[in-house]
Amino acid sequence: MSGSDRILARLMALHPKKIDLSLGRMERLLARLGHPERRLPPVFHVAGTNGKGSTVAYLRAVLEAAGYRVHVYTSPHLVAFRERIRLAGTLIPEDVLSDLLARVEAVNGDDPITFFEVTTAAAFLAFAEHPADVLLLEVGLGGRLDATNVVADPVAAAVTPISLDHQEFLGADIATIAAEKAGIARAGRPLVSALQDPAAHDAIARVADAVGAVPIVEGRDWEARLTADGFTYADRMGELHLPLPNLHGPHQYRNAALAVACLRHQDRVPVPGEAVARGITQAIWPARLQDITGAPGLRDLRDAEIWLDGGHNPAGAATVAAALAAAPKRTAAVIGLLANKDADGFLAALRPEIAELIAVPIPGETAHDPDHLVARAQAIGLAASVAPSWRHGLDELVLRGYPRVVICGSLYLAGQVLAAVGLLPE
Repeated sequence: MSGSDRILARLMALHPKKIDLSLGRMERLLARLGHPERRLPPVFHVAGTNGKGSTVAYLRAVLEAAGYRVHVYTSPHLVAFRERIRLAGTLIPEDVLSDLLARVEAVNGDDPITFFEVTTAAAFLAFAEHPADVLLLEVGLGGRLDATNVVADPVAAAVTPISLDHQEFLGADIATIAAEKAGIARAGRPLVSALQDPAAHDAIARVADAVGAVPIVEGRDWEARLTADGFTYADRMGELHLPLPNLHGPHQYRNAALAVACLRHQDRVPVPGEAVARGITQAIWPARLQDITGAPGLRDLRDAEIWLDGGHNPAGAATVAAALAAAPKRTAAVIGLLANKDADGFLAALRPEIAELIAVPIPGETAHDPDHLVARAQAIGLAASVAPSWRHGLDELVLRGYPRVVICGSLYLAGQVLAAVGLLPE
């Protein structure tokens, strides 16, 4: 176990509550650390339900193509905690992370704090103490009361498509959830929104108006449409004819376009069109419709195409289904879902594009019992069975002759798969 892993384990034991949305503890801790959140490079802040990570990946790729040094903060990680903090293009070194965590832990002492708050404070310290030109900041959960929402003046904020998720923390309806996520808006700064459900759109507009943000809305202020060889992005500044994004799935041009809109509607970090085109073809974001066929740990499975996706709500499942439909092939799925996720909604969204599923546990996590997932799948007419692990399920489906298998339902499960097959995020 590394030094940072030991500290992280101790922090989790001392502060076991994973989610407790509030800014007071975070503000107290940052004050004791000398307010690193006030010494950051220009910040792009990204909230939403689905597509946050992909949007950040496009922002990073485009900004790096333009020659900028880019800090990035995302969550959760897939395999190693270091993935959450990227310093000027590279994952934070182990010794730097250990030192930062120890400093934050010492300053906090025995005061109440959450794991995410401690680790976000450590990230802000890292970003303040290491030079870079830009910081990309992904919201952990919600927006208004998220630990990342202590940044006073981001150059732009973005809201990806919003759907029902984490209702126990954010609210029971789409409008309430949207208002929470739009809480990253700042006076005089662009709040760039993807196309939303009407209730979400109206809620975001109300928040923008209340704080004096400048709403930049897909379908009104900017738009994107597929073409024969890529997609076109258009706003009042003109059109960009762009190649298809590097990430898989017919939805990804929309995430790329949101990143483009975010860059074009701010005035502190200029980005040439050539860098936009080059960047979106170079973006990398593991476990989002990732083709892991032929990975080192899967070379014995030569007769099937194997995909991996960490989407865990009905909208995420619908995205997977759309990608499968866009490349028709007889497909089966290995599925694991955390216990707080909407199993019925997830299965219903995926159902039209898969012929069979095998439900599996997620070791180390509180997950839906595989037998429960099987019962729910069978209730909607989907052939289903249980396997003791994702690898057993995958082997069984390949043995049955499926030309394509998708492993999906959880980022935690996806991380375990990536570690096992030798595809560690870099």
